Amino acid sequence: MDESDGERHEHERRQGPVIMRRKQVEGSTTDQRLLDSRGRTDWVHTDPWRVLRIQAEFVEGFGALAELGPAISVFGSARSKPEQPDYQQGVELGRALAGAGFAVITGGGPGAMEAANKGACEAGGVSVGLGIELPFESGLNEWVDIGINFRYFFARKTMFVKYAQGFVTMPGGFGTFDEIFEAITLVQTQKVTSFPIVLLGTSYWGGLMDWIRDVVLSGGKVSDKDLDLFTITDDVDEAVSIMVAARIERERSWPERGSLGVEPHRAE
Repeated sequence: MDESDGERHEHERRQGPVIMRRKQVEGSTTDQRLLDSRGRTDWVHTDPWRVLRIQAEFVEGFGALAELGPAISVFGSARSKPEQPDYQQGVELGRALAGAGFAVITGGGPGAMEAANKGACEAGGVSVGLGIELPFESGLNEWVDIGINFRYFFARKTMFVKYAQGFVTMPGGFGTFDEIFEAITLVQTQKVTSFPIVLLGTSYWGGLMDWIRDVVLSGGKVSDKDLDLFTITDDVDEAVSIMVAARIERERSWPERGSLGVEPHRAE
């Protein structure tokens, strides 16, 4: 990559399907402007129009992923480097999930997301990237087969859940914590059913598990059965086998499945 390529990448941002470059790049994001309550009462006139844009994101997402088939959402840090063990494990995970017949859904960015997309793509599986407009990230990684760029986090999060049969989480930061705890909450409150959750990396997630058990559980803030909502392991094969077992159980519970093997819509 020459210097001009680097400069072009640095001054480029996606706003949904739109690419903004150089002086057209704004200093704020769509989510930030939506949630910012400062200023005069202009929001009374602009927010109703935002609803149409939000609606369009859902329509685009539903349309692009409706025929995806069985899929697993993989979360993880955008900062993982190709030479690091968790990146290599992400490639292995994507490859194994594709080999088990799952599409792989990630946030479409670099790091662990790229690793899982790469593994799925190299194994001949379907690799999906759900991008988001951020001030410090731009574009989808090269291993994404089906890519959608979102303006709004909540629209993007809906796609992670609606079109996945389970979640696997690689080591990550605040964004990954947000995604995994939201997934656990959805299962705990039965907003989604039969959704296995696996955290890969015992040394990374073990301290969190100790805190949940020693502080949260002992303080009565969760119940014993809540600790069974997720599994922590270092074994990619175990993670995939958990997803496969859940898929088999799901298929047994839906005898009305059609001849094409398409699952009935989950309750909205």
